[in-house]
Amino acid sequence: MAPAHHRSVFFLLVLVLVLFTGGVQAARFNQRDSAILLPSERQEPPAEEGGEPVGTRWAVLVAGSSGYANYRHQADVCHAYQLLRKGGLKEEHIVVFMYDDIAIHELNPRPGVIINHPQGENLYDGVPKDYTGEHVTAQNLYAVLLGDRKAVKGGSGKVVNSKANDRIFIFYSDHGGPGVLGMPNMPYVYAMEFIDVLKKKHAAKSYKGMVIYVEACESGSIFEGVMPKDLDIYVTTASNAQESSFGTYCPGMDPSPPPEYITCLGDLYSVAWMEDSETHNLKRETINQQYQAVKERTSNFNNYNSGSHVMEYGNTSVKSEKLYLYQGFDPASANFPPNKLLPDQMGVVNQRDADLLFMWHMYKNAAEGSEKKSEMLKQITETMRHRKHLDASIDMIGVILFGPDKGSRILNSVRARGLPLVDDWQCLKSMVRVFETHCGSLTQYGMKHMRAFANICNSGVSQALMEETSEAACSGNELRQWHPAIRGYSA
Repeated sequence: MAPAHHRSVFFLLVLVLVLFTGGVQAARFNQRDSAILLPSERQEPPAEEGGEPVGTRWAVLVAGSSGYANYRHQADVCHAYQLLRKGGLKEEHIVVFMYDDIAIHELNPRPGVIINHPQGENLYDGVPKDYTGEHVTAQNLYAVLLGDRKAVKGGSGKVVNSKANDRIFIFYSDHGGPGVLGMPNMPYVYAMEFIDVLKKKHAAKSYKGMVIYVEACESGSIFEGVMPKDLDIYVTTASNAQESSFGTYCPGMDPSPPPEYITCLGDLYSVAWMEDSETHNLKRETINQQYQAVKERTSNFNNYNSGSHVMEYGNTSVKSEKLYLYQGFDPASANFPPNKLLPDQMGVVNQRDADLLFMWHMYKNAAEGSEKKSEMLKQITETMRHRKHLDASIDMIGVILFGPDKGSRILNSVRARGLPLVDDWQCLKSMVRVFETHCGSLTQYGMKHMRAFANICNSGVSQALMEETSEAACSGNELRQWHPAIRGYSA
């Protein structure tokens, strides 16, 4: 009996030891898994819920403007980059487009620092300079999305070399107009060209799903009536096809940036989705839940005088997926509650007026009688004169083409939901070039008149007649700094 008894005790001790050491290893693993890791240590989640492999997550982040007055667009993109890196996306899988002229700008009160919130941390550190300065172009964006290194001109050469099981997240923050998104280097991004790139990407079978977030005025017009539902792409936009989007965290508003800042730090839709992502466990929150939260906050809580209608396009079945599949998962968010109280209404400024707000603060802060004061006054008056010139020229073209009783109505008419802005996109680009030749650059303000050019095309006006009409409407006007030879053609 004694030997048998000793053998039983021995096997029992071995079993306890195995269970104990296994438990210690498991505990160590769990502790490691829940720790806050450095970006270089983080790994992407290995599998979806249900065991299906995730594939690689890719992201393309675009700030389509330049200049300190447009600080907020590059701040949005830097914020998005840091958020995705915390979520475990690798730097080699995130492509960043930004002019990169604000971090070291002479007006930046914190050199080398970019913030996106009044109490925000520095978001500029570590952001890759993939495509900066003259290399932030529509053609480079298209080449990057298609994974076409040979078509890229300048920059890091990084492209979205995705495979069939990968997912892609695109975030674009900038000025816009009906059918167009801005770029700091001409020409602009036109809706049909962008959609054609998405179609080619889908035909190449080089992704499993794609989510696109767009911050811009009239950003819904990029997808309205032209975005297919069968590309496995889900899109949300800051505004519908006929309204502006809004800058926020602006000087003199609530909440206001630190007093040394004279420019807006962020955009309402952009900070809404990023601040939502930062306060939720993205393995639990669905894309649809974020859409609903962002929709409410971007409306400024149903105050559409200072908010906009967030829209959705494409394949809406993607909405049921968890956000971490596109934005990654930050272990520090594991225990975040599913719901968080939203902030109150926010002070905002129309995207198209943010540059005027910036110039006014520059003028106000300049010393009385100083050269800077005179310079800013001249800049404000010239900007306002060109705006009035653009508006008046468009009105006159409408009268000449369609008569005084119908001109304004035809130029400003909005097509029924589900129809594209224009039937012939090449016609739209041609009409824009004709106008800019005779009347000067549209600028980020004049992008709002794209609907007028679209309706001129939809009405069957020939290019020759548009040439004659534009010349008549703008004769005698000196284009000076607004000449397309200086500014470039937006089409």
